[in-house]
Formats: sequence, C-alpha cells, structure tokens
Amino acid sequence: MPHAAPGTAPYALVATDLDGTLLCAGDTVSPRSRAALALARAAGARHIVVTGRPVPQVRHVLDGLGYAGLAVCGQGAQVYDAARGRMLHSVEMDRELAEVALGKIEAEIGEVYAAVDGAGPDAAMLTAPGYRMPHPHLATVRVGRRAELWSAPINKVLLQHPELDDDELTRIARGVVGHMVNVTMAGEHTVELQPPGVSKATGLALAAAELGVPAAATIAFGDMPNDIPMFAWAAHGVAMANSHTELKAVADEVTLSCDEDGIAVVLERLYA
Repeated sequence: MPHAAPGTAPYALVATDLDGTLLCAGDTVSPRSRAALALARAAGARHIVVTGRPVPQVRHVLDGLGYAGLAVCGQGAQVYDAARGRMLHSVEMDRELAEVALGKIEAEIGEVYAAVDGAGPDAAMLTAPGYRMPHPHLATVRVGRRAELWSAPINKVLLQHPELDDDELTRIARGVVGHMVNVTMAGEHTVELQPPGVSKATGLALAAAELGVPAAATIAFGDMPNDIPMFAWAAHGVAMANSHTELKAVADEVTLSCDEDGIAVVLERLYA
C-alpha cells in the first residue's frame, strides 16, 4: 500500500490485541510502538484495544498508555469508555449454562481447573483449586470450592486441563459444548467459554459503530485463535510472527514478533 498523504489515513481504525501483540514483558508498550501509534493518530486514525482481558485487568495498561478511547475487553463481552471510566456494553454469561457446559466437558475428559471473570467494571477474577494464573501479576481471588465461582455475575469461564494441551482441550470442548457456548483459545493455558455469539468481532463491531468507522476502514493486529473473528471482520488482519498457526493461516499479512515491534513495523510503513 502506498504511503498516506498528510492528514489522511489508509485505515481509519487500528485495532490491537494486547498480550503477545502490543504488550511486552511486564505489561509494557515499547517506545517504538507508542511512537508508531502516535504516527497513525496524527494521520487521523483511531486506536482501539481489543483484548480477552476483562476491564479490571486492563485498566492499568490503558492508564499507562494515556488511553482515552474505547476498549473492547472480556473477549468482546465488554465495551469500555476509558475516558469516562464507564461500561458502554456488557454481556453476562448465564451461570447455569456455564456450569452445565463445564460438567459436560468433564464428563468427556475428566476434571478441569476453572476460573471466571466477573462481569462488572471492578469485578474480581475468581480461580478455583488447581487453576494456574497465566499472568501471575494480575489480581485474582482464589475460592475454596468450584461452586463459589457462580456467586456473582460473570462474562466468561477459563479452563485448564492437567494433561491435555491447549489445542486439544479447545478441540474437545468445542466438540462437546460448541453448540451451547463459544469456545476459544486466547493464549497459553487460556481456553475460554463465552456466551454464544460473543467474540472479539462482535465487540469490535459495536465499538467501531460508536466511532462511526466501518469494517472496511479497519486494520487489526493479533496473535491467537481468539483473534480470528476480528480478522474476519476487519479489512486487513496482521498476525505477529509469534502467532498461533491457526491465526497465521487466515491473516492477510504476518509481521515481526511483539518483542521486535511488529505492530510498529506495519504502522510506520502505512502512516509515515
């Protein structure tokens, strides 16, 4: 694509995943990536974060970026207005449905370890016995019994298995309960059950509509299978070099890894 003329943007909306895409170690964004996002904004583009993390686990990242836009969180279940500190949209997962789905999966493969993300803007992530937090620096509340996971509204369930890898757990769970809930893999040790019909694409579409930007004017960056719906919705999908093979297979382009500022490489090419 040729360079944009001053004051114009080849894409009006830049949608970025966080973990494995924009974020480096310690939930930080590199100076080069910050500068590239500023370059895109100077050309008239809007930046929107689209992450599997719920609002409470992403707010510190948004604050560190000085982010004042909309953020799609909770795997598409939440649209959060960072400037005003309020939720614009939130989809709760039926807790009885979640418990039934979990039971069906366990009937197939034995015990799984589970956690849930609370539905509110300040709700805690609850982890049941055996569940290992993929991001240990993020705050969680450990409960003593599985039943306590259903004590308050949730927007998704997170699963781990003591023996199966993430791909196999996702495949089996989708085969068993995929007709009841959305099953996706969001990262290492992060297989998730969401409300049916909810994905990063549905959340991004809502946020983009709020901004008045169509899919045809959107470029999206990601690294995991949960980004596949977002790539299908956006005009151009860019996978990181460190991406899961399923995402690379549907990407329009593969850039460098997040540690090599892959997002910046593309944005500099497009907006400089």
